Amino acid sequence: MESSIIQSTINAIEKPVIFLDLDYRIQAVNSAYQDLYSRKVIIGESRCHEISHNSVKPCDQHGEDCPMKTCLQSKKATSVVHIHHTEQGKQFCDILMRPVKDSNGDVIGFLEVLERINFASAEFAKDKMIGESEPFKHMLKQINRAAKSDIAVLLQGETGTGKELVAKALHEGSNRSQKPFVIIECTGLNETLFESELFGHEKGAFTGATHTKKGLIEIANGGTVFFDEIGDVPLNMQVKLLRLLETRSFRSVGGLKQKKADFRFLSASHKNLKSLMEQGLFREDLYYRIAGFPIHLPPLRERKVDIKSLVAYFLNHSNFKHKSYSAKALDTLQEYGFPGNIRELRNIIEQSALLSDEDTICLDDLPSYVKENAPLHVQHDSLDNHVEPLVTLEEAEKAYLLAAIKQHEGSVEELAEALGLGIRTLYRKLKKHELRY
Repeated sequence: MESSIIQSTINAIEKPVIFLDLDYRIQAVNSAYQDLYSRKVIIGESRCHEISHNSVKPCDQHGEDCPMKTCLQSKKATSVVHIHHTEQGKQFCDILMRPVKDSNGDVIGFLEVLERINFASAEFAKDKMIGESEPFKHMLKQINRAAKSDIAVLLQGETGTGKELVAKALHEGSNRSQKPFVIIECTGLNETLFESELFGHEKGAFTGATHTKKGLIEIANGGTVFFDEIGDVPLNMQVKLLRLLETRSFRSVGGLKQKKADFRFLSASHKNLKSLMEQGLFREDLYYRIAGFPIHLPPLRERKVDIKSLVAYFLNHSNFKHKSYSAKALDTLQEYGFPGNIRELRNIIEQSALLSDEDTICLDDLPSYVKENAPLHVQHDSLDNHVEPLVTLEEAEKAYLLAAIKQHEGSVEELAEALGLGIRTLYRKLKKHELRY
């Protein structure tokens, strides 16, 4: 395929796009991609991982799936969520990789289309979702795809997993983002209150109705309605909710006029709605109406990799930003099961930060029920100021270099600069300890 045709094709795409050869080299790039990254793309020389990750190694050599390799093996389009080093700092990107084939069906290159995920943060921005584990990235990809559609989304997950935050992300990522986002708490609503809250009421419709009141559905017109804990909607009210979803029409309590509303429908439940259906407590037709696109929110125990980032985030956005956790306290938090998930983690952080008399929050500052789950090597020494066994300087140097290699994502030259070493000195030390970068 001629390079001019490829360049013309990607110039017509608004999202950041590059064309790659089989050796990761960028052969064509549009202006949206160039504007996204601080590092300049040199056509025919720059490799994709150098631009997006500031790394001399491909993605699969530093902990992320390489969509290019997957695409080459399957010869089909594939997608992943990665963290890229952009002009605005580290950002989550939804990457779509498509193989480009010649007339014989052989793959000659790849079209990579990027989309920034603005509702999540890799650098602890306020009111954003935080994490980097694989279950978290999978959830981000589902949210990003569902946000662009008007399909009904059902969020399923345990209490405290952040269902309201996900619902807001779905709204803000949609073309309804400038319209209202209305939350309807379903727990504890009886039939009269449910209808009045949803549909509004006319003056004199019932005792205490001293004035006409708009319902939440009318207020949400043009925007998004989020039914939190929809599994708690009484069975006799589920019929009226189903009718609302099917017709987008309703009548206020005490009113005669039929009203119309245009809204996106989102819902969430920590209960197993299919189990409720089997028990006759949730209508099957309503379930299939609300579960057009189910999204599972992983519990925190499946996201242990994210706990340190979440701890740093909550501390940084609190009155205790000057404090930090000791290594043993963090290890203990990572071993704890968190039945209350992220909400419980936040409470534990606030409690232990308050109890800590020092700037370092230690194991003894954690609640007793958390310490009971501490790893054995921590339980035997609950004080964080114990003396570690001595090691030789050679062993310490090797361990330090290993940690630096794992942590650093840039080139070997950048690693040498970060360590305050000359490039030849670093190579000599790596050779001495039989380490590779």
